[in-house]
Amino acid sequence: MNELLPWLRLIMKRRGRLAAGAALMALTVIAGLGLLALSGWFITASAAAGLLMAAGVRVAFDVYVPGGGIRFFALTRTLARYGERVYNHNTVLTLLADLRIRLFRGLASRPAASHASRRGSDWLSRLTSDLDNLDTLYLRLMAPTGLALLLSGGLVAMVAWVYSGLVALAAGLMLGAALVVATFVVYHQTATLSRRRVGKLERVRGLSIEHLEAQAELKAAGTDKTNQMRLLDLAENLSGDQAKMDQRIGWCGSGSSLLMHTAAVASLWFGLTLVESGQVSGPIVAALPLALLGLNELYSVLPDTFGRLGGTISSATRLNRDMKGSPDEGLTGQYGSKPQAAIKWQNASFGYPGLPPIITNWSFHVHTAERVGIVGRSGTGKSSLADMAAGLVQPTSGHCWLGGKPGEQPHWQAWLEHVSYLTQTTRLLEDTLRNNLLIGAPEATDAELWHVLEAVCLTELVLTLPQKLDTWLGAYGRQVSGGEARRIALARVLVKPAKLVILDEPFTGLDSHTRDRVRTRISRRLEGKTLVAFAHSTEALPTVDKMIEI
Repeated sequence: MNELLPWLRLIMKRRGRLAAGAALMALTVIAGLGLLALSGWFITASAAAGLLMAAGVRVAFDVYVPGGGIRFFALTRTLARYGERVYNHNTVLTLLADLRIRLFRGLASRPAASHASRRGSDWLSRLTSDLDNLDTLYLRLMAPTGLALLLSGGLVAMVAWVYSGLVALAAGLMLGAALVVATFVVYHQTATLSRRRVGKLERVRGLSIEHLEAQAELKAAGTDKTNQMRLLDLAENLSGDQAKMDQRIGWCGSGSSLLMHTAAVASLWFGLTLVESGQVSGPIVAALPLALLGLNELYSVLPDTFGRLGGTISSATRLNRDMKGSPDEGLTGQYGSKPQAAIKWQNASFGYPGLPPIITNWSFHVHTAERVGIVGRSGTGKSSLADMAAGLVQPTSGHCWLGGKPGEQPHWQAWLEHVSYLTQTTRLLEDTLRNNLLIGAPEATDAELWHVLEAVCLTELVLTLPQKLDTWLGAYGRQVSGGEARRIALARVLVKPAKLVILDEPFTGLDSHTRDRVRTRISRRLEGKTLVAFAHSTEALPTVDKMIEI
């Protein structure tokens, strides 16, 4: 359960919304209880009055007050149910946004290398099924369980006041046993299966994605059938666990329902003895069993929720593990002052496990305000050097540090704030031009954005657009050409107020004329900054002071 605490604390930050949603849910259930209890009393009282009238006894019976009460409870329940559904589902979406933001911030606060071992299917599971398991904590776990305890206790107290302590004791014992079966017993019986199911579901999803992506290769190798059978076996195993879990949830739910019905029968039985002794009237006795059965609206959702609680805890465990660790992982020491805009490699090597090293014993020093161009053929490790300079990866051996000495490196987050990095791959978000530019500098003014667009020769193009800076770029920037997308990405890097700028193939997709114009204009924009630019040839570099070839 400790794995849920960070997420529960996050959810409880919305305690105002949670309280309002719980109040609407409670009003719905109370109105339902009142409707059932009053209807039972009214029907029984009407029947008793009819029998007395048939026997020739004069009876005065007011049908308007209880009839109005029934209509009031029915209308209240309908309106409260509608309001509760709308409000609580809005709350769930709000909580889901909070959960996603916390996950994204947690992942972004760790070095990129710490996420390298995760596959795309793993991240898909984190962002979908794992978060979905957590966003139901309030609506399906916290609120129903709390209300079940509160309303059950209130109903038992009312029974003790209206009926007798013996009836209240019997009803309380039965309701307590039903609640235990619907929660703790269900969890105990399904926790292991639920955790195992979530893990297998992630594996099935990952293998399914890999099978679809690699169909051509698998068919060419003649192993598509084998891979398909392995996937089907795993899916069948998953279905078996799901069936076992559903069966146990069903049996526990039936047991809880049986106990609640037993409580209703017991209350009716003890109530009849009170009628015989003249302590209460017959119609009052008929109201209690129906009120007890009205609690089933809350109790019925608990077995399924607690049956999947093991999987929810497993999801929280994986999310906590992926966000665990210091943001400074791989870095040692701290700066007492602002880091210098200089980068140095010393005997740095880099490679991936099981493969030959990409870079071996690389040593080089880029001084503050110096502009250095590094050129080399594809595969020589330019992008790996750029990632090291940006602080995204650490050398497998040797050192790469930002100014100062190896033992005086800044926090990883401080390193990122100090660097502006244009990666080799152009990445634009499905958003407006303005918001794509503001990623690097959220506080930038429109004047600054137009200034940087001028530096990358995009002003003329943007002025022709109907919505100017608010033009929607589409998915992956499909509304613009490849060269235009590259210049937007370059503008995003230049607008960030960083002293160290790293450009990896900055002029990809640009014709020679545009490239020369952009080179001249960004040179003025880069004055006073440290620049490390990587390209496959000297023609693809911006203006530099020093150029080396690897």
